[in-house]
This record gives sequence, structure tokens and C-alpha cells, in this order.
Amino acid sequence: MKTFVAKEKEVKKNWYLVNAENKILGRLATQIAMRLRGKHKPIFTPHADTGDFIVVINAEKVSLTGKKWDKKIYYRHSGYIGGLKEISAKKLLEKKPEDVLRFAVRGMLPKNSLGRRQLKKLKIYVGSEHPHQAQQLEALEI
Repeated sequence: MKTFVAKEKEVKKNWYLVNAENKILGRLATQIAMRLRGKHKPIFTPHADTGDFIVVINAEKVSLTGKKWDKKIYYRHSGYIGGLKEISAKKLLEKKPEDVLRFAVRGMLPKNSLGRRQLKKLKIYVGSEHPHQAQQLEALEI
């Protein structure tokens, strides 16, 4: 008996629609990351992109538990001396609501070129409008 290895070109990639309204950030991000990688499929292959496309709407209505809105800090560095920037989760949600979810999912994907390709299959939108009606999205309840 031989081990089955999925080839990326032969894998059928579905499109799913996720409504992030009143969902907890971490629990939502784990399910999205699992779908982007393809771990829910029986043909999952770690070195191949077997995952699906995910469209997330209402990203500004995601929630965090406890005092994380004020205590959770996102860091980035400009590359210059003393260039460490920080922003709280509450301010990031006001400024760029889609980045809160994107950063959570990105941390759960592989840290290599495969993970970067898988993250490009995640489409996040503020509000309930999105330009992907032509893909015939299936509603995914998380």
C-alpha cells in the first residue's frame, strides 16, 4: 500500500463565507486557519496547499474576552533605532478592523512561503458587503 500525496493542482478549493459578528477572536481564527491549511480534508498534505478560500464579513464586530481590548498590544518595528511601535487591540479595531483577525490567523499558519500563500486565500471585509458573489460562497457556521 502506498501513501497518498495530494497535488495542489488536483485539489478542489471551495469558497466559504464566515460571519464574524459576535464571535470570539481566537476561536474564530483557529477554525479559519484550519480551513486555510486544509486540515479538515481527508487528503491533507502538510507540504501542499490543500485548503479553501475564506471570505469573512463583519470583521469589526469580532469580540475579545476579559480586558484584552486594553491589555493586548500589537508590536511592529520601523527598522530604525528606537522604532518600536505599539498599538492596543481597541485602537487597532478602530483604525483597521480587518487587521485584528488577519494577525490572529497569520500567527496560526506556518512561518514560511506556504503560510504566506495560504494567508492570501483569506479575504476580510468590514461590513456585510463583499465582491465575491460570483464564487457561489457556502455559508460556514463557526
